Amino acid sequence: MRTLSRRASFLVAAAIAAIALWTSAAPTVTYPVYAAEWQLPTSATTAIFAVYPIVLVLALAVFGNLSDYIGRRASILIGLLGSFVGVVLFAVAPSVEWLFVGRAFMGLGVAFSLSPATAAIVEFSKPGQGKRAGAITTASTAIGIVLAMLVGGALIEYAPLPTHLNFVVLAAVVAVVAGFAWFLPRHTAAEAQGRWRPRGITVPHGIRRFFLIGAVSVTAAFAVGVIVLSLGADIAQELIQSDNALVNGAVLALNAAAIAVAAIVLRNVRAVNLIMIGAGATVVGLAVMLASSMQHSLALFLVAAVITGVGYSLLFGGGLGIVSTTAPAHHRAGTLSAVYLIAYFFQGATALFLGALATGYDLQLALEIGAGIVTVFSLTALTLAFTLGRGPQPDLTPATA
Repeated sequence: MRTLSRRASFLVAAAIAAIALWTSAAPTVTYPVYAAEWQLPTSATTAIFAVYPIVLVLALAVFGNLSDYIGRRASILIGLLGSFVGVVLFAVAPSVEWLFVGRAFMGLGVAFSLSPATAAIVEFSKPGQGKRAGAITTASTAIGIVLAMLVGGALIEYAPLPTHLNFVVLAAVVAVVAGFAWFLPRHTAAEAQGRWRPRGITVPHGIRRFFLIGAVSVTAAFAVGVIVLSLGADIAQELIQSDNALVNGAVLALNAAAIAVAAIVLRNVRAVNLIMIGAGATVVGLAVMLASSMQHSLALFLVAAVITGVGYSLLFGGGLGIVSTTAPAHHRAGTLSAVYLIAYFFQGATALFLGALATGYDLQLALEIGAGIVTVFSLTALTLAFTLGRGPQPDLTPATA
């Protein structure tokens, strides 16, 4: 069977990373519609959101290193199949129970596809360019979020079947990307030897301090994602006082656009510096977001969306850059899976907690507590990165995201 060229494989891997985040974010602009049609409280919509990272974590715990043994292509195809099933379930869902099952399949799909795609970005980069692959991958994931917000918002607002058509379109995109992924190289030189067996995720000796910094940084970024993707539509709707899904989605898409721009502009900055800058930007952005919610200021919310987007981008890209440049090639996907496992675990737990607060008390309190949680992770990442920056280290430019 003919396979794709190195450059084409790189682009397909980037597209798969975009699909993972599009799948993750696709329900965001639909949550208010579900809440209105089915009389769902905020705790229910955040629970739907949280099923995704919870299932993803469980799958990563068992299959996180699978692609290191069976190849990136095989694991990616399994993952895209899971994502496709999950999206189709959303497309035909007649009740909220279907959404929970669909979200579980989405979690399985991303668990099998995102880590291999992240590793493949490095492996299919041009020779000598692997350390700059992070900018492309971070931008790709941001594009996935932008598409989720804008395409979803437009279809919900101006097309028929507002809770279904958005996912029909996404299912078609997943199918097309899977068609290209079929022609990825079956195996690469980076694969581990021997047969795969469930053994849990381990972190290679010698990189554990780099792993710790990377895991905390990505966790901080994903905690920002909880606020934007789980509560963002409700926050934006309260501030804008608009029922237009496209307008609300466009506001949230601004956050993702900032992620992409920051990744490209700062692509040559050392990963430890990215983390420190990103942590500071995140804390400042959340303070502005709190001010916007208290003053009901759309202008401040837009500023907060940009600043937190920059913070997310730098924490995410810098954290995974440290891990992917220090992890052994034949354990790269397994090590990246360990980072994702930790980050998604805290994302799911945070989403459930904030959803319960928003329902039992109010959205403002949930935002304030969420901002505090993200600040703790961000300042911890900043401290660890500062400590690493003062000691001996490898050449850590951003490698993936």
